Amino acid sequence: MLEQPAFGRRLRELRKERGLSQADVVGGNMSTGYLSRLESGARQPTARAVAYLAERLQVDPSEFDEPSVGSVAEALALATSAQDDEALQKLAAALRQAPGADATLRWQALWLLAGAAAGRGARSEEAALREELVRTSEELMLPELKCRARSQLARCLRSLGEIPRALTAAQEACRLAYDHKLSVQDTGAALLTLVSVEAEAGRLFDAKAHADDLLALVAERTDTLRTEALWAAATVSFRQGDPAAARQLLEQAITEFDSRLDLVLWMRLRLAAASLYLQISPRQLGECRRRLDEAEPALDLVGTPVLRQEMLTLRVHLAFEEGRYEDARAAHDELVLDELRLTYRDRIRLDMLHNRLLIHEGHAQQGIQQLRELAERAQQTSNIDLAADIWRALAETHPAAVPARSDES
Repeated sequence: MLEQPAFGRRLRELRKERGLSQADVVGGNMSTGYLSRLESGARQPTARAVAYLAERLQVDPSEFDEPSVGSVAEALALATSAQDDEALQKLAAALRQAPGADATLRWQALWLLAGAAAGRGARSEEAALREELVRTSEELMLPELKCRARSQLARCLRSLGEIPRALTAAQEACRLAYDHKLSVQDTGAALLTLVSVEAEAGRLFDAKAHADDLLALVAERTDTLRTEALWAAATVSFRQGDPAAARQLLEQAITEFDSRLDLVLWMRLRLAAASLYLQISPRQLGECRRRLDEAEPALDLVGTPVLRQEMLTLRVHLAFEEGRYEDARAAHDELVLDELRLTYRDRIRLDMLHNRLLIHEGHAQQGIQQLRELAERAQQTSNIDLAADIWRALAETHPAAVPARSDES
């Protein structure tokens, strides 16, 4: 039988292939809560549960068996050439069965599996794989791999809202890059991650200094790294209270970047611009809609569940800002009924919107209290910039509900 989280992925895949909801599957002998925990990987199934689920899904119980695997090298070759779910499951199984495999092979396998987890939005699974990559890089003793492992771990931890740990990993990546005089690509990637984490932590002076270093480093380049550097610098400028500079930098990135280099990045830049136009004052709702409409067709070509949720989330925010509260509520509820794959920041912003809608729907006390709790939780986890966003949102929706101490956030 597959171990978690592979079992949960396979179960969800079989259910969705048949167009069934969780309620359709559970019948009278299993709760939807238990099924949800199985699908998320939070619970290991019993043999009885597997037999029941196989019966409900009308499949042979062998559908949940561990795939037969060869060596890590064989599984890695298959996964690298195919990168489908079955090949990746076999690779993960091969790693589990051969913990003493060559460190170089383990590194390659872990890197591939972590990238696949990131693409699915399985951030906790990705974080565990990134942590293992850091440990494996220590065995290999190659500064490039040490730097890359920490840089990617920091990105993942930032998406989970674990800012102190993300900051430590990003600082270590930059130290390795500078100490060992690594390539512009490795140094730039490490700086890029550090800037994004520092901005999230509210360390805007440091973030601006490192963003300037990054822009200087990539000034002569015309690739994705330069584009992401402009995007990062735009984020810092906005959070420093300079939306005009943020807009200029982000629009420069959009203008310079060729979609043939990376269509996913081309689309994400437009989603970032749409988000910016929703947050600046006064709101630029027409510009927001224009950028979303530009990005929409690309979803048919490169859309993943994560990107689709990001697009729908921005549509929800746009509907709210346009005063279309019923549309915003309907789209919000459509999102939360699905399995959310959003980053910590985007999930919190979606929670913010839910509570602002509650206030507009006549549930002011509940909405205000939950917004306060969101802000305090963000502060406690060192997401300082996000906490300030929540207090501002509360002030816009219900000014009297904001305590004087929030001005210091």
